[in-house]
Amino acid sequence: MEITTYLSERRRRVEDGLARFMLAADGPFREHIESMRYSLFVGGKRLRPILCLAGAEAVDEAEAVARRVLPVACALECIHTYSLIHDDLPAMDDDDLRRGKPTNHTVFGEAAAILAGDGLLTFAFELLGGEATATIDAATRVRVIAAIARAAGPLGMVGGQSLDMLFEGQQVGYDVLRSIHRSKTGAMITAAVQCGGLVAGADPDQEAALCAYGDNIGLAFQIVDDLLDVVATTEELGKTAGSDERAQKVTYPSLFGVETSKTMAREAAAEAVAALASFDRKADPLRALANYIVDRRK
Repeated sequence: MEITTYLSERRRRVEDGLARFMLAADGPFREHIESMRYSLFVGGKRLRPILCLAGAEAVDEAEAVARRVLPVACALECIHTYSLIHDDLPAMDDDDLRRGKPTNHTVFGEAAAILAGDGLLTFAFELLGGEATATIDAATRVRVIAAIARAAGPLGMVGGQSLDMLFEGQQVGYDVLRSIHRSKTGAMITAAVQCGGLVAGADPDQEAALCAYGDNIGLAFQIVDDLLDVVATTEELGKTAGSDERAQKVTYPSLFGVETSKTMAREAAAEAVAALASFDRKADPLRALANYIVDRRK
């Protein structure tokens, strides 16, 4: 599979979906929605929604399934973008650059940025529970909403961010590091693949395999993210390089070194691919994405 072509085609599908579903910046809330749209459309890999689409394709590649899962994928990107807006705030990582552009709070101010993040988070659940997902059966829709809420909340992404901040400047072991990244980054990646499969009609064994894939690919993604903060430039990343070390955050390179971290990332990607052993060629995009995540440069 040519992963570059696949990513380009699926990214275009996600961009089209976001353009269709996202609120227009007009009326009395124009400035608020403008700040939401600024961060949502400033660019990005769109990895989580693409993983959602690929998870659905692994189970059923019918076009009708692709149409049903698209609003779920777009909701995931809204949640991810909200998390980046808040992550960049002065009270968190205090970054001025994201996706190669000024961060939301440097353009619109801190208060507007907080509200833009809040707006994107809550709009995501409006998208998940509203007309856009009406073709998904009710029981599946409830499961999808519950899975995403848990992955994004206090036992997932938000909880992981709180741990990340709590342990800044402290010497911690691998168990703490793994807990931070499994919740902060891995939970939403796993939910993306899982929910794609659920919308496509995954059976319990398929769902479990997709979750195992997501857990391992989430680990690989975070290790590589930590590595890139050390070895890549600000221009390559589109965000400030070296920020983890300056904030004295615990990372895989700080704990294990660069070379061992690279090995761990490749091992996690291999475990992700192994979890898909029961799937046929329809899961090839997920397999190719595992290698892409390890080899990426931003």
